[in-house]
Amino acid sequence: MSERIYVFKRFERFWHWSQAALILFLLLTGFEVHGSYRLFGFERAVDYHTVAAWTLVGLWVFAIFWHFTTGEWRQYIPTFQKVDAMLQYYLFGIFKNAPHPFRPTTLRKHNPLQRLAYLFIMVIVGPMIWVSGWFYIFYDYWPVWGWDRFLSLEWVAFFHTLAAFLMLAFVIVHVYLTTTGHTPLSHLKAMITGWEEVD
Repeated sequence: MSERIYVFKRFERFWHWSQAALILFLLLTGFEVHGSYRLFGFERAVDYHTVAAWTLVGLWVFAIFWHFTTGEWRQYIPTFQKVDAMLQYYLFGIFKNAPHPFRPTTLRKHNPLQRLAYLFIMVIVGPMIWVSGWFYIFYDYWPVWGWDRFLSLEWVAFFHTLAAFLMLAFVIVHVYLTTTGHTPLSHLKAMITGWEEVD
């Protein structure tokens, strides 16, 4: 038997989908800048990438403010409780129709593996993308600020691209895991309506 609970507030859904669209657009334009294909043309791709990056920065600043003023930041505090159960479920249990070891509530929306994944994104991938991206944006000012003495554009490009691939891997896994609910579209529906069906 299942029940419907209201898990995701309106702003969370707006933030989630806006962030997802911007990240996908940044990946699209970023890999074009990197020379992987030609879609917009190099100069336009650079311009679009820069505008999307600053837009995402603005969205993140607003989202951080919202999370701290509402107390929702607590949703992301990592925990190792039931991590082994979650790993067992995703590696084996899900293929045997085993019961899900985590039940989301309005106070605990993310399972332990999600919390650790979000921590990895916020502490490792995000800063790597933003710091290397800002070095890129302000490349013309390196000599003025004296950064050209210790920074290499090749290393900045390497870390920015590495972070992009890590973000792409996160997006792929994230999209796959949305199909592991009661039905393949139930988690997706929850991020649209805010209502989650739980056992």
